[in-house]
Amino acid sequence: MRRFHIGLLIFLGIVLSSSCEKDDICVEGDTPLLVIEFYDISDTITLKQVPTLRVVGVGQTVTVNTVTDRSNVSTISIPLKTDENTTSFILINSSAAAEDGTETGNVDTITFTYSRIEDFLSRGCGFVVNYDELVAEVTADTNNWIQDIEITQSLVTNSDSTHVKIFH
Repeated sequence: MRRFHIGLLIFLGIVLSSSCEKDDICVEGDTPLLVIEFYDISDTITLKQVPTLRVVGVGQTVTVNTVTDRSNVSTISIPLKTDENTTSFILINSSAAAEDGTETGNVDTITFTYSRIEDFLSRGCGFVVNYDELVAEVTADTNNWIQDIEITQSLVTNSDSTHVKIFH
């Protein structure tokens, strides 16, 4: 009887250990953010901070959570939509709120168009979206603070390098 119990325990141990699967933990990555650097229009190789920059998605009521609100920055990383081929942002230079709550900074709207490439990473990570054929356009107004835009990488597959340069 004792041999039977030992044999049964060994059999159950083999069955249970062979039915285990690898953990589905994602360590490979995520959909990349668009990296934008701001440069001086009069010296196009020198980074230039934007004072108290505010970034809001068009149609949104809150600021983009990947950019510290009303900060002085020369580089930002922002998310593009994964379910559409265009994303628009309101970039506000010298952002401040008036007593009545209205915005007093210089407001420019920039629209990014692109094609989406879905890439399957693994069971744990699922799909990520990369972007290709990136194009940027600023909506013209009477007082644009954004003077020019240069796409440095039209294929966005990671958040490690600059994709767009904005001159102001």
